[in-house]
Amino acid sequence: MLNAEKIEKVYTVDRVEKLHVLKHIGLSVYQGEIMAIVGHSGAGKSTLLHILGALDRPTEGQVFLDKTDVFQMNDTQLALFRNQHIGFVFQFHHLLPEFTALENVAMPGLICRQPAATAMRRAETLLNQVGLSRRLSHKPRELSGGEQQRVAFARALMNDPKLILADEPSGNLDLKNSQALHQLMWDLMRETGKTFVVVTHNHELANRADRIIELMDGQIVPS
Repeated sequence: MLNAEKIEKVYTVDRVEKLHVLKHIGLSVYQGEIMAIVGHSGAGKSTLLHILGALDRPTEGQVFLDKTDVFQMNDTQLALFRNQHIGFVFQFHHLLPEFTALENVAMPGLICRQPAATAMRRAETLLNQVGLSRRLSHKPRELSGGEQQRVAFARALMNDPKLILADEPSGNLDLKNSQALHQLMWDLMRETGKTFVVVTHNHELANRADRIIELMDGQIVPS
């Protein structure tokens, strides 16, 4: 469902020095699988994930989601495409502090102009699904770290995306909450049939994935 071809990413530092972060990356992600991307800090994992999710554009190369060449779109089209087809979960949940858990989860639906009542019903269903039925009206500061990440996962599912991208989703959690979050991911995959790509340093999480891609110095290490 997702194909990346000949991805290059080069940053210019101080208008002179060029930092070559990704070098000729090619990979495919299949419907319904969990792929883990691993590697040392600075290997290019997060940069690759951001390009796969169309949060950043490659210097060269193409990304296709269900045969749609995503980088042929302008920025406005790309933002709408991300909202409708891709869900994101980050290490730091990026919940909006002034809104409740319910409102945070509903936000992607409201952005794509779902009726408010419909978005709220969908958000409540998702929060029930991730075990937070008693936290609907709580704001992020009133939730534990593990609960905040569950809200973030529910938000990622709000618009029924084809693909979920997670960047160190348990990296800010203790062991108990990390294990609970990992189990939640697998449960969600089985229940929803979603496809996950996860960047992680966590060996337990990586080893549960269907496939592991290792990056080193901006390149995929041959398996």
